[in-house]
Amino acid sequence: MAIVRLLVSCPDRPGIVAAIAQEILGLGGNILQSDQHTTDPSGGAFFMRVEFDLQEPVDRTALAAAVDRLAHTFAMQVTVRFADEIKRAAIFVSRLDHCLVDLLWRWKAGDLPMTIPLIVSNHPDLKPAVDAFGVPFAVFPITKETKREREDEILQRLDGNVDVIILARYMQILTGVFVARYPGRIINIHHSFLPAFVGGRPYEQAALRGVKIIGATAHYATENLDEGPIIEQDVVRVSHRDGVSDLVRKGKDIEKAVLARAVRWHLEDRLLVYRNRTLVFAC
Repeated sequence: MAIVRLLVSCPDRPGIVAAIAQEILGLGGNILQSDQHTTDPSGGAFFMRVEFDLQEPVDRTALAAAVDRLAHTFAMQVTVRFADEIKRAAIFVSRLDHCLVDLLWRWKAGDLPMTIPLIVSNHPDLKPAVDAFGVPFAVFPITKETKREREDEILQRLDGNVDVIILARYMQILTGVFVARYPGRIINIHHSFLPAFVGGRPYEQAALRGVKIIGATAHYATENLDEGPIIEQDVVRVSHRDGVSDLVRKGKDIEKAVLARAVRWHLEDRLLVYRNRTLVFAC
């Protein structure tokens, strides 16, 4: 059996779910999972993720025709994914290893359905840790003066080999030119509960404000720093007894878990972006 996923968005109106189910039935498919959301019951936008199986070999011409009928009838945007088409993920990292190593362990254990063709860094420090997993590691030293040149070199290395980029505490701000090459396909982990404490040194900012919770936020990167659609967030309680080092220690655990969940949902096609917000069709 082949497992197919449809991600759907369109203006809301009666009959959408029935029409999708009828098309799947007409293909000989069996619905395995289905989830939907409407922004306004009185006539807003409609979103749906549906996963179904089809007998192999899949008649892709018939599948494309069914999708075209739905798109035409409902002014619908439809993304078709096959579960066995494993995404290729490049991981970007600087010197901090906690998010990177966590992702590698989860990938090695089979918890993250992806391949990793390359890990990119602006420092050589983590090469020994990466070598232990047998993943290629490339260093692109970056200065303010060489940023665009290095980004072009990285893009040339990634071209045609990568479906998604994961920023696992990559302490560089990507330019708009770079982000535009992978729209909606760059996942960043920020070490604060956005929109609080954007930019650099958020744990220090949190300590100065005496906050009682700290958090982490996984979001899609955009040209605007730390303002992209939020995928996942989590928090942990702290107190006046916690110094900056305590916040960093507690925050690392949250960062790892939040990033891993966001990456898995992206790999499983559980995310839709609407007006700088994400809809998460999570299990």
